[in-house]
Amino acid sequence: MTSRAAVTAIVIASAIAIAGCGLGAGKSTSGVVTLTVTRGFGTASVGEATEKSIPGSQTVMRLLERSFKVTTRYGGGFVQSIAGQSGSSSRRDWFYYVNGIEAPAGAGGTSVHKGDRIWWDLHDWSATDSIPAVVGSFPEPFVHGTGGRRLPTTLACGSDVGAACKRVAAEFKAIGVPTPTVLLGTGSGSDSLAVVVGTWHDLHGELAATLIEHGPSASGVYARFTGATASSLQLLNPGGHVARTLGPGAGLIAATGQSETGTVWMITGTDVAGVSAAAAAFTSAHLRDHFALAVQGATDLPVPVEAAG
Repeated sequence: MTSRAAVTAIVIASAIAIAGCGLGAGKSTSGVVTLTVTRGFGTASVGEATEKSIPGSQTVMRLLERSFKVTTRYGGGFVQSIAGQSGSSSRRDWFYYVNGIEAPAGAGGTSVHKGDRIWWDLHDWSATDSIPAVVGSFPEPFVHGTGGRRLPTTLACGSDVGAACKRVAAEFKAIGVPTPTVLLGTGSGSDSLAVVVGTWHDLHGELAATLIEHGPSASGVYARFTGATASSLQLLNPGGHVARTLGPGAGLIAATGQSETGTVWMITGTDVAGVSAAAAAFTSAHLRDHFALAVQGATDLPVPVEAAG
């Protein structure tokens, strides 16, 4: 599906000089393309395929049709079913993401580049028909960027989460992504990626965080912090209703954004312990095929809350 909900603009202070000291933008020249198909916000696998050789004319739709049986609607521009799994009139349809970012165009008009991770998911869109970014394709979009172009990444951390910040920075180093580190309150411009690490109290007031506070229709994230001191983390179901509430020590890894303002990842929590738990889960093994991930101690809780089936 290509329609997008109207999302409140994210404004992040531009740190042009800092971004310029980072990796810089450049074209990736290596990497196998991975195609993942799931349903229920990643809770159930439909199938997976890989391509080592990608012709210059390859599109997301052609790649999908090479690997799965596909039916379409509206002149071939809208995917109706994949491997016999169909959308329905009850607000349940196929959506796709390239390197963890919602594609702005139809699959037939989106080119495939080396290293891309393409993810199709069949899910309920009653709470929102636009989820701008997901975390389940990590280490993308940091390694291969978007449109075949790698983007610089800036890491902004709260002053009280030094250990968590170092852990996140170490993960970026492990995947070969340079990340200049700055204090929370500065960030990236629209042509880069931002990662912010801090308690929700630290992040409160950042406009990207405000999107989450306004619910899935604004951010695409099915979780929100509550209480005067953000001491609780509510996990939502696909309908946008509270399914579970976590207390002290709860953490969250989520992403949001717009094409005009860039993608923002948040590694946050109810308190320092929650941020530390989220930072410990900032790996591909923990994040794989999750739209967002809440953590409570050593327990991973994919968000939105939906039973596989």
